[in-house]
Amino acid sequence: MIIPAQYYLTISAVLFTLGMVGVLVRRNALVIFMSIELMLNSVNLTFVTFARQLAAIEGQVAVFFVVVIAAVEVVVGLAIIIAIFRTRSTVDIDDVDLLRG
Repeated sequence: MIIPAQYYLTISAVLFTLGMVGVLVRRNALVIFMSIELMLNSVNLTFVTFARQLAAIEGQVAVFFVVVIAAVEVVVGLAIIIAIFRTRSTVDIDDVDLLRG
């Protein structure tokens, strides 16, 4: 049984939309980072779908680079969130502008 590429692209579009709504609506930094990761994973699904459809390896190579960038983003982002939490005892995005020294 072969699943059509349109199904994968539809799931990818739904995941990207959910991630975008999470970034735009939420005020918690952790939820925003999880939404960004959801958006990156939906893009990975699109890359893999097109790579499979076109029988090319370039999409899978792009997925590798996106995963590496996502891992670096998580490390740096969580370090920033921990630093904010230690100084303010909250990870609310509205309070980040108060960090001016």
